[in-house]
Amino acid sequence: MSKYPYTVIEKKWQAYWEQNKTFRAVEDASVPEDKRLFVLDMFPYPSGAGLHVGHPEGYTATDIWCRFKRHNGYNVLHPMGFDSFGLPAENYALKTGTPPRVTTEANIENFRRQIKSLGFSYDWDRQISTHDASYYHWTQWIFLQLYKKGLAYEAMMPINWCPQDMTGLANEEVVDGKCDRCGTPVERRNLRQWVLKITAYGDALEDDLALIDWPEGIKAMQRNWIGRSEGANVTFAVDGTDKTLQIYTTRPDTLFGVTYMVLAPDHPLVDSVTTAAQRASVEAYQKQARLKSDLERTDLAKEKTGVFTGAYAVNPANGAKVPIWIGDYVLANYGFGAIMAVPAHDERDWAFAKTFGLPVIEVIAPEGKPTADGLKACYTGPGKAVNSGEFSGWESEAFKKAITGWLEEKGIGKKAVNYKLRDWIFSRQRYWGEPIPVVHCPKDGIVPLREDQLPLLLPEVKSYHPTGTGESPLAAIDSWVNTTCPHCGGPAKRETNTMPQWAGSCWYYLRYIDPQNTQAFADPAKLAYWMPVDLYVGGAEHAVLHLLYSRFWHKVLYDLGLVNTEEPFQKLVNQGMILGENGQKMSKSLGNVINPDEIVGEYGADTLRAYEMFMGPLQDAKPWNTNGVAGVNRFLNRIWRAAEDLKFTDTAPTKEQLKILHKTIKKVTVDTENMNFNTAISAMMIFVNEITGLSELPKSVWKTFVVLLSPFVPHLAEELWAMAGGSPSVSQTPWPVWDEALTVDDEVEMVFQINGKIRSKLVVPAGLAAEEMEKLARTDKRITELTAGKEIVKIITVPNKLVNIVVKG
Repeated sequence: MSKYPYTVIEKKWQAYWEQNKTFRAVEDASVPEDKRLFVLDMFPYPSGAGLHVGHPEGYTATDIWCRFKRHNGYNVLHPMGFDSFGLPAENYALKTGTPPRVTTEANIENFRRQIKSLGFSYDWDRQISTHDASYYHWTQWIFLQLYKKGLAYEAMMPINWCPQDMTGLANEEVVDGKCDRCGTPVERRNLRQWVLKITAYGDALEDDLALIDWPEGIKAMQRNWIGRSEGANVTFAVDGTDKTLQIYTTRPDTLFGVTYMVLAPDHPLVDSVTTAAQRASVEAYQKQARLKSDLERTDLAKEKTGVFTGAYAVNPANGAKVPIWIGDYVLANYGFGAIMAVPAHDERDWAFAKTFGLPVIEVIAPEGKPTADGLKACYTGPGKAVNSGEFSGWESEAFKKAITGWLEEKGIGKKAVNYKLRDWIFSRQRYWGEPIPVVHCPKDGIVPLREDQLPLLLPEVKSYHPTGTGESPLAAIDSWVNTTCPHCGGPAKRETNTMPQWAGSCWYYLRYIDPQNTQAFADPAKLAYWMPVDLYVGGAEHAVLHLLYSRFWHKVLYDLGLVNTEEPFQKLVNQGMILGENGQKMSKSLGNVINPDEIVGEYGADTLRAYEMFMGPLQDAKPWNTNGVAGVNRFLNRIWRAAEDLKFTDTAPTKEQLKILHKTIKKVTVDTENMNFNTAISAMMIFVNEITGLSELPKSVWKTFVVLLSPFVPHLAEELWAMAGGSPSVSQTPWPVWDEALTVDDEVEMVFQINGKIRSKLVVPAGLAAEEMEKLARTDKRITELTAGKEIVKIITVPNKLVNIVVKG
């Protein structure tokens, strides 16, 4: 008995699919709207390491679903591309001197080879790469639309700065206050940045989560990141000066409890309000704060630090003078960069006040009476106002409205909505990214390029090293930087910052729809045909930023009339992580990374595909098990041997054969539709067990089973289909439909219980009436013995399953 010759068969059918463009998607107008599907994978960054076995998990899931849907008459768009701009390629260039374009394109070819080796049914004619000029032409074009709409602007913004590498760092690149690449302590610097006004879409980004079918946990993460809240803006005067401080609070009902204020160390008023006696302490603290990332500064678990400025503010509610401190847990780019501190009713303020011995004034009490012996911990819930002047006794919710109205009457406050979401810092002081298509003109200021001047090509450079001035390496290329103003024709300088890696991934799904279009990012008719993305599958690590940024860009394009849907991704599924055999996350340092090339080489692509789906539910994390791979491989070899050993006849199937077949059709169909692939595979294993040992089988039964197999193990299924006389490709064969009557058993095993414990079993005809079931139970020998002399309280019957006799004693 031979083994499934995967090395020959898999290459054979991959070549067939490619030559015949079997999975090419076309906009067939005869296909009704409800039979059109756009299925998307989160496209990979083409790193030098290539794929690991975690990548194919999501890709296999979408491929199975796409193949299944094609069998069921759907027109499916299923593309693949590469997120090929970004920091890793540039860092590699700095280390090796190899141009990032060279390594990136070599990595793309390796990824393509690996992905194709797994037999995924992508339409490769639609491949895109974000670093291709034909692609980033339209990334730049969309940026210009954002700029024209007032959603892109320049500002001085604080960033993480590595003095050793002389470049800005993302928060994710700062570990324990140090550059993750060279270990140098990071500083905070104010640099000129391009910023996108994502906050303008804060409400829409939160409200429209109700329109999409996403996991509730992912929606919650998005809502938390947006962080919409309602409260009040309040103005505090700085005592003895004409200066004022603006704050935002969600708890205006606690205004009478303010005992100090805290400014961000880089708040613009710190220098002017700091007294001479405190200046040295304040400047030393500011220097230390610049060494920390925003993530470190806002860590709730860290010890609270701060310095008194020597200045005081005036509480507008009661005229009390309260000290003004600086503390690094307040960020200059969130809200107004200043807070009113109410330690009695805020955890962070309580910790700060206890650290520095600052007063605590209770102003909200659950029972409406001040705590007799003073607060032992802060209280953050609702209650009644105390120690709040004329507002004492008010319920806190009513008090919020009343005090906000009072502030508005006095001209020192107003109702406000705020977001944790901050405008998106959109520029990087790097080389390997999209050039920002604007120039700086001495006469006209910032001037966008004309659309007919796109794409603005990324120039080839000899050195990728940062300039040390806070600008990207592009700033050192005089021949590129010096240009003419599109408006006045005078001398101007190009923008030298580049876009972040997020830019290309914000809209890539749209370019798949029309990747060769040179007149627009996509034809509106094609967008209307395919959008929205019906199913988007990827890792949960993109639960916030990528999805939020994509939704923002899409909503802007929708408002401009350039796309036809309010949301880009209708359904989202996050696949669980595949862990190493030791149960830990796969990493090179742990030595537990599995290369899919090795599995394909030893067992074949179909085995890898089937194993990853058989490991467990798609959304769950699960450890790799090499023994499990071998077990799935044995299953596929059993199928191959059955194809060689069985005699396939043209006779009609027996009733028993039809029953097992239709049960399998039903189970595989329902579970595949619901992406429960592990149980669908189990059903096919049961079918193979049932036919093992037979000498012959009707060809109609076998061919139907091969169609069920084909989404899961497509190479094997294509070969089996051809061996059985089917014309290629099996992927274009209609999906079988089950007969419900044939999925119902003629006989069932009935369980007889006494007080819930199984005491006897009996095989009986299916569909017996309750009275017949009860009669069989009462006359069963074992049940009769055990109930003799006992009072039967009641009898519970469950059709086709059990009879439970409840007795006393």
